[in-house]
Amino acid sequence: MKAAEIENGNLVVKVRETEHRDNRKGAIVKVLGCGLCGSDIVKLKHNLAKDGTVLGHEIVAKIIDINSDTEFKKEDIIITSHHIPCGKCEYCKNGNVSMCRHFKQTNIKPGGFSEYAFVSEEHLKNVAYLKPQNLTDDEAAFYEPLGCCVRAVKRAGLNPNSTALVIGLGSVGILMAQALKAFGMKVIGCDLISTRVELLKNLGIEAFNVSEMCESISVDAVFMTSGSDKAIPTALKYIRDGGKILVFSSTPDNLGYANNEIYYRELTVLGSYSPSPADLKDSLELLRTKEVNVSGLSTYYPLEKIQKAINDTLENKILKAYIKITE
Repeated sequence: MKAAEIENGNLVVKVRETEHRDNRKGAIVKVLGCGLCGSDIVKLKHNLAKDGTVLGHEIVAKIIDINSDTEFKKEDIIITSHHIPCGKCEYCKNGNVSMCRHFKQTNIKPGGFSEYAFVSEEHLKNVAYLKPQNLTDDEAAFYEPLGCCVRAVKRAGLNPNSTALVIGLGSVGILMAQALKAFGMKVIGCDLISTRVELLKNLGIEAFNVSEMCESISVDAVFMTSGSDKAIPTALKYIRDGGKILVFSSTPDNLGYANNEIYYRELTVLGSYSPSPADLKDSLELLRTKEVNVSGLSTYYPLEKIQKAINDTLENKILKAYIKITE
């Protein structure tokens, strides 16, 4: 089968003939498409994955062979996440499911940027669902990233009708803003790219170019979906005393929040990473009911053009790449 693999630890991703089989309980799926996640690009940029690694986890796929105690069957079109918490360890018991060691070891094999993949029985039982018929494949592929946003909103623990500012309106920022609105928050978004600001406005959410932000804005929470270190002063500028900053992105220089700002202003700074099965279930419902609208956010690329998808994403030419693997 064809799969896009990392080569020489850099951004060059080539399509090769390879083979993947697995005889355990679960399903062999034909991958129809897979979203390109920001975490995939971070791994490529910073050489965080070994040569030969097949990335990709936001998959939509058709079951072609199955050995499972679930109700899934051949020809079913499914969506699935890639990580599953054990539910028993101290991390899981304390609500830190994405820190669970089992969570980090579970994956779609070899990865979503391949023609075929193995989805384990554990995946089928916990994080896989039939693709809703009212969603296109690329819309359904937002199931996992939206689940990440749902978890972030829950972790912030905001009171109903709180005001939240989303800094950075890439695809995740657009998802985060809509998730916050769905959970009953007043939402403001900001970005340096005017087309992204307009996109959020068209979704019915207040948004500004950062340069046009009113000095008097003061919010209960800031959700940092920007991957820029320069966004940190913006967060500190608009968060009210006693407010919360939810960090949802890595940044190049790995700068932190000033200790004295946190201390004297009684700020809470917390992170959020990946979703639990419950968050994913909520994500699917938000997509199915169109309470979160992802129509038109994706740009299609064939597997052979995955490097172009990466480059276009890095150059901010597109909002979100969807790698179309097979028909």
